[in-house]
Amino acid sequence: MKKLLMVGISLLVFAGLGMTVLAQPSIVATHAVLGEFAQIVGGELIEVTTIIPSGFCPAFYDLCPSDVASVSRATMVLYSGIEPWMDSLLEAVGGTASVVLLTGEWNTPDAAAEKVDAIVAALSGLLPGDAGIFAANAAAYKTELASLGISLKAKAATLNAAAVPVISMAWQEMFVAWLGFDVVATYGIPGNLSLRDLVDLAAVGVTDGVAAVIDNLQSGVNFGAKLAREVDAIHVVLSNFPGAMPRTATVLDLFAQNAEALFSAVAPLP
Repeated sequence: MKKLLMVGISLLVFAGLGMTVLAQPSIVATHAVLGEFAQIVGGELIEVTTIIPSGFCPAFYDLCPSDVASVSRATMVLYSGIEPWMDSLLEAVGGTASVVLLTGEWNTPDAAAEKVDAIVAALSGLLPGDAGIFAANAAAYKTELASLGISLKAKAATLNAAAVPVISMAWQEMFVAWLGFDVVATYGIPGNLSLRDLVDLAAVGVTDGVAAVIDNLQSGVNFGAKLAREVDAIHVVLSNFPGAMPRTATVLDLFAQNAEALFSAVAPLP
């Protein structure tokens, strides 16, 4: 009897330890960029779930029951403010999750580093005892971001990107300008644009001798393709999220491939 009692106590202790080990904070990120940054910073100390597949525009994503379930169980929710359904989702789900709004763009190495720092702060508030681990993980990753940024800017300078006028979808303007290209005009979400917008942008493109029209995959590419034909320019499609195009598994890959797409489209430059 004593033996059975001891075995029972041992199993309870083991189960309790097991529950402690498995009870990682559940971090829900609305899109792949925030999800990747959270995983890099948190490592094995957290569990990350991403809601929106990378090929979708966050503004037009349709939530499914599994998304609602993930948010309802979350310890922390990370979002960018470009998800118009987020407030109603949080209100419907309720719960006690910590909600972290990370506004602003992320699609340059510098902007990405800022988002990483913000996630370090958020996770450190959640798990203060692990703040040093989060900071070290972030520092290593930001070194990679900085190294890639130096390499891409050096190549852009070698190719004389500053001498190349382009028109860009607004959600890619930051990256294109960061590389040094001459962005002479931008356009918004294609679904909100008219024929008049196409005519006006085409006039700018012809006047300024635009070499490329740079589109954003997630917002749709038909308008940019038409504009490129009107001004006899190359149509380049970039992505704002990793995983949506070949060889873009990570954010670092995404930056490298987006830059390479631009370099290939306009090389050799004058």
